[in-house]
Amino acid sequence: MTGSPQGVQRLPRAQRRAQLLEAAQTVFVRKGYHSAAMEDIAEEAGVSKPVLYQHFPGKLELYLALLESQCDRLETLVLDALENSSDHKDRVYRTIAAFFEFVGGEGEAFRLVFESDLTSDPQVRHRLDGLEAQVGDAISQRVAEDTGLPKEFADLLGITLVGMSQISARAWLARGSQIPREDAARAAGHLAWRGIGSFPTVATKRAVGEGQAETDAGA
Repeated sequence: MTGSPQGVQRLPRAQRRAQLLEAAQTVFVRKGYHSAAMEDIAEEAGVSKPVLYQHFPGKLELYLALLESQCDRLETLVLDALENSSDHKDRVYRTIAAFFEFVGGEGEAFRLVFESDLTSDPQVRHRLDGLEAQVGDAISQRVAEDTGLPKEFADLLGITLVGMSQISARAWLARGSQIPREDAARAAGHLAWRGIGSFPTVATKRAVGEGQAETDAGA
């Protein structure tokens, strides 16, 4: 709890909203959506319920705002991992490390994305499906560019890497993070690369083709 509703300090609207979202995240992670109440969130934030309702008309709106921010964060981490390297292997490792970074973040916000108890709500389901599609498509596009695989195969590998990354990161955290995060992500990367790396890159196939052409020409 951060304080008492009495004598609440006036804050700029954006700052107050951020404070309320932080309190809501704490309560949702601790109690789950269905068990959390607006009273709990107001108390956690140290404000009155009217102050909370000035910013969010209801519990669902609060949850959706949090979900949106966390989905955006994961998308940014993964897209940065894909764009910050031109090496196929390095991108695989960076992508998996992005999921470990997200899951290992403060406040266990990843639970709102991967362990939501509100997936039956159409708005929540739509955002989660959008996240999976966005991240999976970004990865599959890189796989297709690097390997020349047909789209349907690249799409399968992309969504498989998404699933493997988030499950392995959650498994690491559930076991008490006994392995340093970087080492755990690298171990998962080894496993993923042994699979994806078995598909020759476009550059490798081009080099082999050029070498064969030179051999044929010299024969």
